[in-house]
Amino acid sequence: MTQLILVVDELSAWEPYFPSENLVDFETYLKQAPARNAPRTRVINLCKAGKYLSNGYYCSLLAEARGQHVIPSVSTLNNLRNKGLFAFGFDGVAEALDQWVAGGEPVKQLKLKSYFGHCQVPGLANLCRELFERLPCPIMELSFKRRSRWELTGLATLAPRDLAGEEEDQFADALEAYSRIIWRKPKSVKRYRYDLAMLVNPEETLPPSDPKALKRFVKAGERAGVNVEIITRKDYQRLAEYDALFIRETTAIDHHTFRFAQKAEHEGLVVIDSPTSILRCANKIFLAESFAKHGVPTPKTLMVNPKQKDAAEWLERELGYPLVLKIPDGAFSRGVYKVADRAALLETLAKLRNASALVLAQEYFFTEFDWRIGVLNHQPIFACKYFMVKGHWQIYRHNGGGQEADSGGFVTLPTFEAPKAVINAALKAVKPIGDGLYGVDIKEGKGRVAVIEVNDNPNIDHGVEDLFLKDRLYDMVIEDFVRRLEAD
Repeated sequence: MTQLILVVDELSAWEPYFPSENLVDFETYLKQAPARNAPRTRVINLCKAGKYLSNGYYCSLLAEARGQHVIPSVSTLNNLRNKGLFAFGFDGVAEALDQWVAGGEPVKQLKLKSYFGHCQVPGLANLCRELFERLPCPIMELSFKRRSRWELTGLATLAPRDLAGEEEDQFADALEAYSRIIWRKPKSVKRYRYDLAMLVNPEETLPPSDPKALKRFVKAGERAGVNVEIITRKDYQRLAEYDALFIRETTAIDHHTFRFAQKAEHEGLVVIDSPTSILRCANKIFLAESFAKHGVPTPKTLMVNPKQKDAAEWLERELGYPLVLKIPDGAFSRGVYKVADRAALLETLAKLRNASALVLAQEYFFTEFDWRIGVLNHQPIFACKYFMVKGHWQIYRHNGGGQEADSGGFVTLPTFEAPKAVINAALKAVKPIGDGLYGVDIKEGKGRVAVIEVNDNPNIDHGVEDLFLKDRLYDMVIEDFVRRLEAD
């Protein structure tokens, strides 16, 4: 459970607001000796912090030295004092202000207050939120001026004492939205040891876990004393409320899931998928090099620049036909092409020319099914056979026109019934990647075992991967979070 501390210069600054047992003044915070085994602590620094070496500056400095997670950070305070920061500008400022003034009275300058990224100026809410994500600070005064175009000309930190009237109400509402645990829940509400955020996208077509599986993760949390709360992309700024983050949305590098993982790791949360796992699994070029270095059995694999003049001749000489071309960051069988002759190879290389500087080429290794071995903390936890779509060479076939993808059948087995060579290959493949939760895709046939890829957030769907272990599979994942939290 995360502990929260609100720090103000003096307790009298809090008189307009609802009393909170989380509140301390700066002198009290200064004298608090941090306990070695204290729970994760987040500090909201509401002291005056406009000057270097002020109470507000020292509050953030002490919090970071104590291993606490504080807003604003020392880095943010230093950036806010750096006037040169504004010379580089912030994306979207000119466009947002131009749209705001369109059709209204001509305005040359604007000053407004932002409370945890919320502001009261219609049309500028998104801009204030983006600025808060760049420079997280509880209360900021933003100054804009139109020269040849709109520019952000000033950022200043404020304290609650600087507010009056409706501003106090706006700040209180934003604070409550940002940190709901300031006002304690009633004693009758069940208390949990830890809070785990589970990131999902309700609109995703092929999510890593279906709604029934998500409910089972929540129930597994209850059994383990962990409060599992489903969050979405809009909850980015609430991450510090939690002890751990479990990403159940398809990940990618240039994507909010990766930013969630980075922020959570920075805040000291236990994270699955970690940013490192996402980076390493998202790119098939990295996996190919890693597999080669560590002796992981794979289909014959080559890397090629699709712009290389003799690429087609080289690939057909080394691999023959048919062969498979893959873009480095494809998922769910997307960006994977089977080519059967020179004409198809040239056409596909031309298609991929602007997609990536390198493309992966592999020998075609057909099997009726792919093994998927789930691995958690270097231990196998489930084994599935995913069969190819009827009349197709992959387990997914993507249809045009926004239709859902077709998928083949499956068989779920206890891990001890999977071939030993398949399990060993899976464990060998994940060893250099990390100790998180992975799904290893493996082909088996013709006396060979070949690892195709490692997925950083494998499917765990109700009635598929959990068919053998049932609720025990969800318990194993949550228990691993508890193990990591208690090891911190």
